[in-house]
Amino acid sequence: MERNYILGVKLKTIPTENSYLRELPLVKYLASVEQLSFSAPVTFLVGENGTGKSTLLEAIAVAAGFNAEGGSREFAFSTCDTHSDLHEYITVVKTLPPNDGFFLRAESFYNTASYLDANGNLQRYGGISFHKQSHGEAFLSLVINRFEGNGLYLLDEPEAALSPQRVLSLLCAIDNLVKKQSQFIIATHSPMLMAYPKGQVLQFTEKGIAPTLYQETEHYQLMKRFLNAPEQLLEYLLKE
Repeated sequence: MERNYILGVKLKTIPTENSYLRELPLVKYLASVEQLSFSAPVTFLVGENGTGKSTLLEAIAVAAGFNAEGGSREFAFSTCDTHSDLHEYITVVKTLPPNDGFFLRAESFYNTASYLDANGNLQRYGGISFHKQSHGEAFLSLVINRFEGNGLYLLDEPEAALSPQRVLSLLCAIDNLVKKQSQFIIATHSPMLMAYPKGQVLQFTEKGIAPTLYQETEHYQLMKRFLNAPEQLLEYLLKE
């Protein structure tokens, strides 16, 4: 049985006038709707760089009690306080609390791995230091060994360290966890991940956020165009 622990996000107050958040398209969108709803066990946040995907995912994570740099709710470390204060302006619409949870973000995974090495919790994570594995191996090891099911898992660009074959392995792991009543919210640029059949794709643009078929995303269309005729596209891009 599929289960969502977070049904959506609401903007509870408008950011102050001197806050850069006030001008973000995603904040303006949230101010215009009653709720941004998550209607599937896996929700993909997609869009061009700078449209607010990771900012929203981070805000959801912090509002849900996760460490801003990644980890589970019991992680308590901060190497550089760079997260936005969007979490202070949103309400996460919850159902029953999950038994498990983790916030995995590619950009600060090194810090998460270092925290685990220092705090001796490696047995729950496969027994091998993440620093002794490749980046991609460490990502998959975390998901396979640490994610237990009945959980809420927030992933920020998990494909960053993975080969195409490993992306498929991640998809299989996600599906296994969905079958164990888990929910995922994933910020991604990967058309392969977006193809997950039980997923909901929310596309972020300068105009707001909209549910979109993955075949209609810019990521999919550009990748398809490139793979169908790489020479033609490169000739156009690289012409003198």
